[in-house]
Amino acid sequence: MAANLKSLVSLISQAAVLLLLVVALGMETKIAEAQSCSTQLTNLNVCAPFVVPGATNTNPSTDCCGALEAVHHDCLCNTLRVASRLPSQCNLPPLTCDAN
Repeated sequence: MAANLKSLVSLISQAAVLLLLVVALGMETKIAEAQSCSTQLTNLNVCAPFVVPGATNTNPSTDCCGALEAVHHDCLCNTLRVASRLPSQCNLPPLTCDAN
């Protein structure tokens, strides 16, 4: 009976370690995705001259188009979603934009 109990405790310990490794791997994957998204967004700096208010040339360069194409869809959408929540999180009125 003691051998069975010892075997059960060993099995539970192994399962706990395996679960911990799976959770750690999942967190590393999320961190890597966040870092990749950050890099992709940083690469969009080449688009700044075409989108800032008052820009005279609004036709994006091939570098800008390439950088935009390289941004993963989820990265861009999640960034816009988070950015749209910032005003309320800073106790500011919601951002509204004209259609112009």
